[in-house]
Amino acid sequence: MTLMLLDSASLWYRAYYGMPDTLVSPDGIPVNAIRGYIDMTARLVALYKPDRIVACLDGDWRPTWRVELFPEYKASRLEEEGEEEEEPETLTPQIPILLDLLDLFGIAVVGVDDYEADDVMATYAEVEKGPIRIVTGDRDLFQMVDDERDIKIVYLAKGLSAHDLVDINYVSKRYQIPGDRYALFAIFRGDPSDGLPGVRGIGEKGAAIIATNFATTEDALAGAHAQDQSLTPALAKKIIAGCDYLKIAPTVVQVARNVPLPTVDLSLPKRPIDLSEIYQFKERYGLGASVDRMISALGW
Repeated sequence: MTLMLLDSASLWYRAYYGMPDTLVSPDGIPVNAIRGYIDMTARLVALYKPDRIVACLDGDWRPTWRVELFPEYKASRLEEEGEEEEEPETLTPQIPILLDLLDLFGIAVVGVDDYEADDVMATYAEVEKGPIRIVTGDRDLFQMVDDERDIKIVYLAKGLSAHDLVDINYVSKRYQIPGDRYALFAIFRGDPSDGLPGVRGIGEKGAAIIATNFATTEDALAGAHAQDQSLTPALAKKIIAGCDYLKIAPTVVQVARNVPLPTVDLSLPKRPIDLSEIYQFKERYGLGASVDRMISALGW
């Protein structure tokens, strides 16, 4: 009874750059991201056999409540002249078409104003029964792994064919930390891609020492002030110097788990009486075997 949560932007960017740009509709609209997204989703459904599925979207990729706390959050991704994340010109027109296709298939699509897709997925993982598989190319969701509730990350950094299924043991081995402390580790280490500096002077090695010996930022600060033997004087000094950042970083770095989700049917869609509309859409946009593979994966 698996719930599959798709980090849609992660998938369509991966599809866009992984599929040839020669894939176009009969009237010349690029469809490489659409076809790649549908192909990946079909393969994931066939592999993990979920009974529920949600395509999750950013309601806002820079939520106001994160930016108010830390104005530099994802600021490096802003265009020089605007307030929108830069997106390839030939990807932008594909997204509405893809969302229309997902709607035709009956796959739930959910984005919530002022929250990122990560927050939407985290909240679903928090409130829904497992097993849960979160599909993403982003490490941020590593903080959600939970072996007891069977929450794992289908991590696509190496591509779908060579993807990792991330659990507590994976996180522990990769970062040399307790596997349930990835968020704490990330707070201290930082993430340049999100404009998050971490605590100045503390890299991955120092963050791992902290996450191994303390469970919260408050514990780490208390340990630094108490000259805890697990911390070198230099590392303790850096933690104390970063106290202002540590006041706001947990809220910025940790995913929200209380997003006001809409009431939607998450069930894997059942075969409609008539598939003609989907086939017409397929022909209109030249989506070929990608639509056929999705139909097959859904058992239609």
